[in-house]
Amino acid sequence: MKRPNITEDGSAPLKLDTNQSNSERLLATFNQIRDELTSTLWFILGNKDDAQDIAQDAFLRCWKKQDALPDVLNLKAWIFKVAINAAKDLRKSAWKRKTRTMPEEDVMMYKSAVSPLESLQENEMVAQLRTALMDLRPEEKEVFLLRQNAEMTYEQIAETANRPVGTIKTQMRSALQKLKVALS
Repeated sequence: MKRPNITEDGSAPLKLDTNQSNSERLLATFNQIRDELTSTLWFILGNKDDAQDIAQDAFLRCWKKQDALPDVLNLKAWIFKVAINAAKDLRKSAWKRKTRTMPEEDVMMYKSAVSPLESLQENEMVAQLRTALMDLRPEEKEVFLLRQNAEMTYEQIAETANRPVGTIKTQMRSALQKLKVALS
């Protein structure tokens, strides 16, 4: 039976070769989303080094579970879910609770603009967005980033966060309202 060309949430899947092995498929997908995943984890954890460590940890966790890949409809969402769970584990650890992170200067990864004026405007906009995102409550930030970066459905986010779908939608609405006010 041939799989459809859309995921369960209706989005187009990442470009993958259907003849790839599970390990090749996982590696290709992870390489495609690595920067996006690390950036998301950076916002959630507030520390670049922790974000990179958790991204590596998430890859290893996914690698160990690659036998389940044929049953995964949205591989990108699955990887983000594993990474978010790993980030939550880190936040709960006793070591992490006792340490304080230094503020990061470049929380968002972005491409440089063509002209200096465009670059300056983009830098200002990114700084505003960064500040606004960091001011969100942790749950709002998590929901926003999973929806925007991981392109997860509200149902997938609810399952990942272990919260009701209605709560996830409320947190997303609250995050969007706060970002709108901060950016206007």
